[in-house]
Amino acid sequence: MAAHLHILGICGTFMGGLAAIAREAGFRVTGCDANVYPPMSEQLGALGIDLVEGYGKEQTALAPDVWVVGNVVTRGNPLVEAILEAGLPYVSGPQWLAEHVLRGRHLLAVAGTHGKTTTASMLAWILEHAGRAPGFLIGGVPENFGISARLGSRPCFVIEADEYDTAFFDKRSKFVHYPARTAILNNLEFDHADIFCDLADIERQFHHFVRIIPSGGMIVLNGRDEALKRVLTQGCWTPVECFGVPEGWQAGEPGPAGDFEIRYKGRTLGSLGWAQPGEFNRLNALAAIAAARHAGVEPTAAIAALGRFKGVRRRMERRGAARGVTVYDDFAHHPTAIRVTVEGLRAQVGSARILAVLEPRSNTMKLGVMKDQLPASLAGADRVFVFGAGLGWDAAAALRPLGERARSFEQLDALVAAVAAEARAGDHVLVMSNGAFGGIHARLLEKLKQPAAA
Repeated sequence: MAAHLHILGICGTFMGGLAAIAREAGFRVTGCDANVYPPMSEQLGALGIDLVEGYGKEQTALAPDVWVVGNVVTRGNPLVEAILEAGLPYVSGPQWLAEHVLRGRHLLAVAGTHGKTTTASMLAWILEHAGRAPGFLIGGVPENFGISARLGSRPCFVIEADEYDTAFFDKRSKFVHYPARTAILNNLEFDHADIFCDLADIERQFHHFVRIIPSGGMIVLNGRDEALKRVLTQGCWTPVECFGVPEGWQAGEPGPAGDFEIRYKGRTLGSLGWAQPGEFNRLNALAAIAAARHAGVEPTAAIAALGRFKGVRRRMERRGAARGVTVYDDFAHHPTAIRVTVEGLRAQVGSARILAVLEPRSNTMKLGVMKDQLPASLAGADRVFVFGAGLGWDAAAALRPLGERARSFEQLDALVAAVAAEARAGDHVLVMSNGAFGGIHARLLEKLKQPAAA
């Protein structure tokens, strides 16, 4: 009989992906979460995975072979307390994955403050296009696959290597459990203020990751990032290839159609034409091409694959249009990601008006650590609407440098009504949040379809 896993926090992107992979690998999988609802509940249900609502201690009667604990679960959780009291076997999600899925595979790990999901999606698609049928576990849904995780065929496996902590009993970053042979270090800024004291604290965790990459592996490094350079000065035992600099991988300036040259050490390898906006995505492409080459895919083949890359859901995803107004969804929540996302849309729409709608939902943003950076990150938008409910700081005061362009709202209905009233034909509404944001996209499109108030 197949071993039985019961996964705590199963509806999160990572744990839900792990559940899908475990089921595909032949394990019996059940799970629980505080909020069991679509789409994850439907996806897991389609895989034959039974879900329990909540964390009641009566779930110990399920008697799984092991309890797989997500980092959303803390001490004081009734099921965790029952597991500890009874001395039942438990393990973190990253550790279980490392021991049962990643061992013996060529692991390609993508780390960095920004761009992990997009770059990992590009890399998985390059390998797929080259016939490698990789496994992957990504914190989003690549449009080329329509799923966020799969077991795949050996040897290649692509993983989004997150620096957030592992579990209530393991406060190391998740990526220290990932025995990468090819590692992308994309960029590094201060984030996750709820668990890290400062940037140096995060740099130490990144160096823990560097320490486990073998000498026969490869580090693909953003050559422009000073924080990453500091990480490597702490010690590096692995060959390094840089991107974003002339002595390594470089992207030419985009032409009128958005195409740009891919160069390596000054030699042009090909031209990439695609619809992904902004310099950040060009750098992501360079990193993916370099990592794929280390796994045996020639750059010309990687460039051809990226020409067919469709992007990632919730990364500048067009959600619809009404009354001549286009609505987009994006996962941006860090000030740098917000700025880059606004700039990317500006490059696409030219002088058309951008109405930026932001929910500062991440733990870091809720703490207000980066609130003073918000005005500059939103400066490229013509109008700014921020949902300020539940914050420990005054959003209206933080946005004051933007003047009358910016407004803050405590009620979502009022925010939706204000955006709909402001929007006019030809405008682009950019919604940014790392959560569901109360289904604002559908609500906004529905509001726009209604006759405008006199």
